[in-house]
Amino acid sequence: MNLKRTIGLILVIAGVILGVAKALGGESQSGDWTIRRSDVPGKVQFSLMDSRADHYFHTSSDWPASDFSGLDFSKPGRQEVHFTIARDAGRFECEGFLQEGEGAGLFHFMADPKYQQEMKSLGFERIDGDKQWAMAIHDVGLKFARDIKAQNLQGLDTDKLIAFKIHGVTLEFIAGVRAAGVSVSDSDKLIAFRIHGVTPEFIAGIRAAGLNVVDSDKLIAFRIHGVSPEMVRSLKQAGYEPDADKLIAMRIHGATPEWVADLKKQGYEHVDLDKLIAFRIHGVSPDFIGQLQKLGYSHPEPDQLIAMRIHGVTPDFITHLQSRGMKNLSIDQLVSLRIHGID
Repeated sequence: MNLKRTIGLILVIAGVILGVAKALGGESQSGDWTIRRSDVPGKVQFSLMDSRADHYFHTSSDWPASDFSGLDFSKPGRQEVHFTIARDAGRFECEGFLQEGEGAGLFHFMADPKYQQEMKSLGFERIDGDKQWAMAIHDVGLKFARDIKAQNLQGLDTDKLIAFKIHGVTLEFIAGVRAAGVSVSDSDKLIAFRIHGVTPEFIAGIRAAGLNVVDSDKLIAFRIHGVSPEMVRSLKQAGYEPDADKLIAMRIHGATPEWVADLKKQGYEHVDLDKLIAFRIHGVSPDFIGQLQKLGYSHPEPDQLIAMRIHGVTPDFITHLQSRGMKNLSIDQLVSLRIHGID
């Protein structure tokens, strides 16, 4: 079939679908669809495009191949297709062509007139046509709504229910998080868990590393800043007993286990975690310590190193003083000179 004939067919199909919609008297929405292969087994990449006078809409995601009733993805060659995707919120009637598992055409969405009332009976209100369309796309079904409602979550409303579907907050996910020891009941926190990757496996990994954290905000912060089970294990093996706040602060300021190991090579073992964080904040690095050692300052105390960086006692400053004959100055004397503006 050539391009003109294909376009002609699509236009005819669109007219038929629109006529059916008017005859049924239901809310409707039309546009274009495309299908491509997906890397996820059992799924296809399905895209919907809708261009109206006031806006342009496009969504693309992996849908289960089993949702496409009447479509045979295994059939070889080019085929004209008509298939239906049925959702509780409504159904998508699609026409077009498919070739070797990929294709395009026109869709028409017909909203289920009973859906809004059924959702309202479950406590999910303010569902207009656009929202019902979104709930059909993301397959926010009545069973899903009932199951999530039964979890007695705080702040759960229609928008959060849609967000649950988009981000994968399922009944199984909630049960897994709770089984891992985190009694989270806040809808926003559960969405944040999924967005940032706070999974039951991650929680179990942190606990297996020797740290029991059940605070939702801290677990989210762990994922945002990169606190991992490996980091916890590494610090514990180095003799530290870090708490959640210090782990987060270490990641924020870049005090990694590798950096801690480099300090150890310079003779700074078992430095208090607060001082390690201060090292990173003020720029006390293994390189800085190494330069001091070359200038005759073999092992300054952690507080002295911090004071030197705060007040600008740099290796260049020390070298400059030594070139003027001021040798063998103590660290306290060097800091005092900088405090009083002597350079």
